[in-house]
Amino acid sequence: MTNGSEVVHGYPQLDTVRAAVTALYRRLTPDGIRSYAPSVAPADVAFSDLDDLHLGAQRVAHALVRQLRLPDAHMIISFREMEHAANVELAAGPEYFIELNNRFRTHRRDIGAALAHEITHVLLHRLGLSFPGTRANEILTDTATTYLGAGWLLLDAYREDRDSSQKLGYLTPEEFGYVLAKRALVFDEDPRIWFTSPQGYTAYTKGRAQALRDEQQPPLTTAGRLGRLRYAKDRRYALDHADTPTGSDADHAPGPGSPYVFERMPDGLRVAFACPTCHQRIRIPVRGRVRARCGLCGTVLECDT
Repeated sequence: MTNGSEVVHGYPQLDTVRAAVTALYRRLTPDGIRSYAPSVAPADVAFSDLDDLHLGAQRVAHALVRQLRLPDAHMIISFREMEHAANVELAAGPEYFIELNNRFRTHRRDIGAALAHEITHVLLHRLGLSFPGTRANEILTDTATTYLGAGWLLLDAYREDRDSSQKLGYLTPEEFGYVLAKRALVFDEDPRIWFTSPQGYTAYTKGRAQALRDEQQPPLTTAGRLGRLRYAKDRRYALDHADTPTGSDADHAPGPGSPYVFERMPDGLRVAFACPTCHQRIRIPVRGRVRARCGLCGTVLECDT
């Protein structure tokens, strides 16, 4: 929980975020992912200062349990002084103990955001899905929370002005916006109407622009003119060096950060790139217009290789 200190911006953890989306599709399957529609409704997680603290927290927790498809999970919530926003005790169940930072006694509208992250820990624990290392695992949790329909609360809890700031979770605001936009594209949602935080709204629009760029990279036919010209140049280089011995320029990477790489295969040159939906690696022949289907999420992609 960032509270009053400088908030990190940008996309420093984007590779881990994308790996987390891929892991969700592999563990839940595309049909399982689609079962998390729609996102949790703002009315179901609203919390006013007039609500009873403990009863209100239980009500919001139950709404999030339903959103995350955990019908058997019973949450016992308490408040205490602590460094972090919240903590959950991951035991075998059926009861789970969540501790919230005492500051939420007076910042009740953000209780849903803190609970969403901790309840997703419960979900991932039950799924047996984790990443090595504490930080990578927390990034996985934030990504899963957002992609499965509860994480817009975490972005809406982000507020920053000249004198103070607050941010929950391990993703940057723009990374939260990126994952939320990825979900919006798959589920045909518009989360912009849910934001009460102007800073959260701005971060979403920036993240959405980044998410849309994923869908406009060569060899996709939606790529822009400059991207197509760059791709044609890299393809020509790869074709001209197709007979180079493996281990030198046989696999021609156009450069750091390139969305594609050319690979020499027994049946000819192929181009490898990430699916813009689930980020699974796709390999297709270099032979002009091709329609490809992602083997993981099933997205059909129009390509010009």
